[in-house]
Amino acid sequence: MGTATAAAAGTDWARLRRRLGDRLVLPGDPGYDALRVPWNTIYAHRRPAAIARCVRPEDVQACLEFASHERIPVAARSGKHSYAAYSLPENGLVVDLAAMSAVTVAGTRARVGAGAQLLPVYEAVGAAGQALPAGTCRSVGIGGLALGGGISVLGRKYGLTSDRLLSARIVTPDGCLRTASAHEEPDLYWALRGGGGGNFGIVTEFTFRTAPAPGLTVFKLVYPAGAAADALDAWQEWMVQAPDELWSNCTVDADPAAATNIGGAYVGPKKDLEPLLDRMPAATRTVQEMSYLETMRYYAGNPGPGFRFAASSRMLRDHVPGERVTGLMHGQSDGAILFDSFGGALGRVAPDATAFPHRDARASAQIFMDAENRTEAEARQVLATVRDGLGAGNTGYVNYIDPEMPDWPTAYYGRNLARLRKVARRYDPDRVLAFPQGL
Repeated sequence: MGTATAAAAGTDWARLRRRLGDRLVLPGDPGYDALRVPWNTIYAHRRPAAIARCVRPEDVQACLEFASHERIPVAARSGKHSYAAYSLPENGLVVDLAAMSAVTVAGTRARVGAGAQLLPVYEAVGAAGQALPAGTCRSVGIGGLALGGGISVLGRKYGLTSDRLLSARIVTPDGCLRTASAHEEPDLYWALRGGGGGNFGIVTEFTFRTAPAPGLTVFKLVYPAGAAADALDAWQEWMVQAPDELWSNCTVDADPAAATNIGGAYVGPKKDLEPLLDRMPAATRTVQEMSYLETMRYYAGNPGPGFRFAASSRMLRDHVPGERVTGLMHGQSDGAILFDSFGGALGRVAPDATAFPHRDARASAQIFMDAENRTEAEARQVLATVRDGLGAGNTGYVNYIDPEMPDWPTAYYGRNLARLRKVARRYDPDRVLAFPQGL
């Protein structure tokens, strides 16, 4: 008998099944393995004791009441993209929100079910002539993205995803369904805007403030092999002077023969972007005007079912020499560092106005190491060398969560940590939602 099966046998699952019916999936039930596998397949071995396919807030309430009574691990899941698979607790209960994915747009407000994935959100918002700044990968869940902050291609103009949050419907570990907004549960509302997923309750629905969908211009600059250090140096200085309308990223690959790509999006027409691009060193350039929805589809990509990887991050507050970065990647057989520009509207919010503390960052650095042909430990050893070699201090982005991040509470939450812990103690005093990097 497997460990998850043993856990299921020792818990009164029949009581929860009376509430959920066949939407409670146990090991051995049809579909269990398909539901179980996370996007980061390095954790594909994990076996939860049960997966609850919730369709309404009352289901979530039943799950949290049950987990609290039975004293078993419990975690919410929307897009399966937790880099450390914290949404898949071993021998615990997965509260799967995928079916709670309705999106309705009225005027400048979008109500979004917490299980919605990003591309369907963009389709609904864009069809209404509106825009919402959020992530790129099409299958990322809105829940985890928004609760950690939400970096996007529109962020410098419109802020984080969490900056657009007007209210959230959330089930707290005591089983109560609450509304968190500037006027109701204001401390909880503050914490939900950047305090990370899974810490205070399970959100069932978000209400976001949208903006009229702008016209955009998407571009790519390609530099030849060997130019990565110079391109990264130029990119960093270029973005310091950039207007809010310009967002850009720069990717440095491990492969020394790889070209260096700088891509981005500009809120406005091609004719206004071209003079800005002229300030960068000469490169192979492609530029195309797109609608908001076309741009979101372009960046949504097609990431497939998932793969084995290790990831981490740093938040850059100063210029990081390009030679240092390429030196860290030299000799690696795979992997990449993805730099995303900050500044603009992101930096004009006080660091303690929301739970997201990295308002003074110039850029974020997301570090990926492939683990298809090596063990997790081997991948993480290389990852740590690159992460700490960036010299960006003890910082990190909670949505790129790293189970081996040194002093992770300070790295993710900075000076907002004490207040976040106070909110967590208030709403989850019995630590029902505890996980290895939970508050």
